[in-house]
Amino acid sequence: MTVSEPTSEPQRPAEEEALYCVRCGLCLSVCPGYRESLNETDSPRARVALLRAVKEGLLDAPTDEYAAAFFRCLLCGACTFTCPSGVAVDRILELTRGELADLGLLPQALSDLDNRIAQYRNISAEENEGRLIWADNLPTPPTGLGKQRAEVAYFVGCVSSFFPRSYKAPQSLVQIFDRAGVDYALLGGAEWCCGYPMFINGELERARELIHHNVEAVRAMGVKKVVMTCPSCFHFWKHSYPAALTLPLSSPPTLRQAQDAALGGKEGGLEVLHATEFLADLLETGNLKLHELQDNVTYHDPCDLGRKGGVIEAPRRVLAQIPGLRLVEMAENRDSSHCCGGGGNLESFAPEVSKAVARNRIRQAVEVGAGTLVSACQQCERTLANAARAERIRIRVKDITEVVLESME
Repeated sequence: MTVSEPTSEPQRPAEEEALYCVRCGLCLSVCPGYRESLNETDSPRARVALLRAVKEGLLDAPTDEYAAAFFRCLLCGACTFTCPSGVAVDRILELTRGELADLGLLPQALSDLDNRIAQYRNISAEENEGRLIWADNLPTPPTGLGKQRAEVAYFVGCVSSFFPRSYKAPQSLVQIFDRAGVDYALLGGAEWCCGYPMFINGELERARELIHHNVEAVRAMGVKKVVMTCPSCFHFWKHSYPAALTLPLSSPPTLRQAQDAALGGKEGGLEVLHATEFLADLLETGNLKLHELQDNVTYHDPCDLGRKGGVIEAPRRVLAQIPGLRLVEMAENRDSSHCCGGGGNLESFAPEVSKAVARNRIRQAVEVGAGTLVSACQQCERTLANAARAERIRIRVKDITEVVLESME
C-alpha cells in the first residue's frame, strides 16, 4: 500500500488554529446541535473559546463539564465548511478530544464503547465471528463467502453486521454484485471494527491494532479494491489508515498524520471506494437491465461521505440510472447537507440531541414531497427511519443499495 504526501498546508496546533476564530457566529446557523438547543455552549465558537481560555490560563484545568462540551458534538463538519476565516473547527474538536482522553476525561459512555470494541472487535459486544449473520436469509448464499482471493473486498462495517435494521444494505449489495458478476470476497470474522469510533473519541492509539489487522486481512486476499457501504469506514480507511500504517505499532503517528494523509492508489496501493462510486461506474456501463421505479425520492448526503469525504455526485449518478425516479433535493444538500444526528458517537453520549437532529432532517424530506428518503449510510438510514416512526411521518427510508436492487428485480 502506497501513501501519498499530504496536499494541504501544514496543520497548525489546535490552540493556534483557534486564534483565527473571529466569533462571527456564522457556524451557529449550520450547527445542528446548536440549532436544536439554542444553547451557546453547544455552538462551535463556544468550544473554540473554551479551548483558548484553558490554553491562555483564563480557566482552570479541564474538568468533566469542560470535556462534555467537546463530546456533545456530531463532528459533522458543517462549521468548518462555512467558516469564513478558514478555521478547521472539526479538526480542533478531534485534537482536543485526544487531549481530553489522555487526561482521563473521556465520558464513561464513550470509554465503555471503546472498551467493547477492544474486547469484541465490534461496537455491539457480540461475538465477532457472527459478522455474516445478515447473509443467512438470502435466497442463495453470496458468492463472496469463503473466498480466499478476489478482485474486490467488501468491508461491511459494524452497523450493517450487527444491527438487524441495517442488514438490507449488505444483503442488497452482494445480490447486485452476484448479478453483475463482480469477483468479490467477504471477510467475515476476519473483519474487525475499522477503529473510527475510537479515533473520534480521541483514542487513535487504541485503534491502530484494528487498523493494522484489517489492512493485513485485505492484503492477504490479494484484492485491488476495498468497497464500503459505511461512509465512516470509507472516510477512515481512505484518510487515516495510511498514516497509522507508516509507523510500527510501537511508534504512534500524530493526529495530524492521521487526519491529512491520503491513501495512495497509483503504484500498488489499495483503491478504497464507497459503494456508490463502484455502483455508479457499474451501472453506467449499461450492462445491467434496470426496471422502472415510479417515485419521488430525495437524497440525504451523509456527512462523512459528502461534506467530509467529497463523494457527492456518485450517489446522484446511481439514482439517475434508474428509470422513473424523480430526484427532489432538500433545502440543505450536498456540501451543505443537514446531519442525520447519528455522527460523532453522540448517540452514545447524548441520545436526546441525536434524536432531535434526526427529527429535523426527516421533516425536511417531507417538505419537498418525497415518498422515499434515500441515503448511502446505514447509520443515517437507521436514525432517520427511527425519527420517521417517532414522528409518525409516512415516508420510506432506504439505503441506496436497496433501491438499485429493487430496480433490477
